Amino acid sequence: MIMHLFRVSPDDDALRGALLMTGAAILFAAMAVLIRYITREVHPFEAAFFRNLFGLIPMIPWMLRDRFVGLRTLKLKLHFIRAVIGLAGMLCLFSALAIAPAAQVIAINFTVPILTTILAALILRETVRARRWSAVVLGFVGAMIIVRPIGQTLETGAILALLATLFTACAVTTVKMLSRSESANAIVTWMGMIMTPLSLIPAIFYWQQPTWQQLAILIAIAILATAGQQLFVRANRAADQSYVMAFDFLRLPFVAVLAFIMFGETVDFWTWAGASLIIGSTLYIARREAVLARNEKRRRRMPTTAAADSQAIPVTKAKTINPPEDTPEDNTGNRTGRIDA
Repeated sequence: MIMHLFRVSPDDDALRGALLMTGAAILFAAMAVLIRYITREVHPFEAAFFRNLFGLIPMIPWMLRDRFVGLRTLKLKLHFIRAVIGLAGMLCLFSALAIAPAAQVIAINFTVPILTTILAALILRETVRARRWSAVVLGFVGAMIIVRPIGQTLETGAILALLATLFTACAVTTVKMLSRSESANAIVTWMGMIMTPLSLIPAIFYWQQPTWQQLAILIAIAILATAGQQLFVRANRAADQSYVMAFDFLRLPFVAVLAFIMFGETVDFWTWAGASLIIGSTLYIARREAVLARNEKRRRRMPTTAAADSQAIPVTKAKTINPPEDTPEDNTGNRTGRIDA
């Protein structure tokens, strides 16, 4: 299982979230390159439909094993909203990858953490520290170094990439909201079950019978996407969204390497300079946040060292036998926010 590669001490939630998001970035990078390859022959809308259809296959054993119990939800409306927004972003992203270089599309897509950080602070009420703001800002600067939009006219591919970014940022926020009570398997499965029939509607207008080789590539795209979504959801559950999304920047070097291997696309100096800035900032923040998280947990476990108060009323045994049930940790249920799916 992929999750075995990301087992970290329960005390290292920040590090665990970083590793999960890094794994998701690798899988999404491979998916993006394969999408660019297959959309040369298959229309992006049809490719998006097969991505959703085949993406459900890995979830079938889980649904049958649990007899569909894991799909019980009180947030069906939010699942539907997430699926509709996600499909809009997917269609724009697939179309952008079909007509624009993969590195350019991914670089533009790096504005997602900027929007998700704002949404996390305003909607989810997450505490965003200065270091995290610095990470997303530096990542955005690195992406702009790569794109260098000043003095250039935005083409159709860039516009579609920008639209995909907007929809993706909204979808990411709904994932965070769902992950508070829904398992990763449920979120991914509901997404597939709703997006598959919806994506068939635009695909019908551009349908062509795919070959066996094309089907194999489409299946690979679906597997990478589903596995990436699993890691993505768990990363958002393990740590704050505004923190783990910084590691989405790592998709760029992964895409650059894969695009060079498959298409011979070379990366210029400015692209590497921007990528270096992105990687350096995210790695520094990952180390710093992990250290701060461990120190904070150690501080909470330490017994009080305050001097005894001579005026304090002694606590009797009767008062300690039955402590209040409604403690903060009891109300939260799973304080660490991990998914046991």
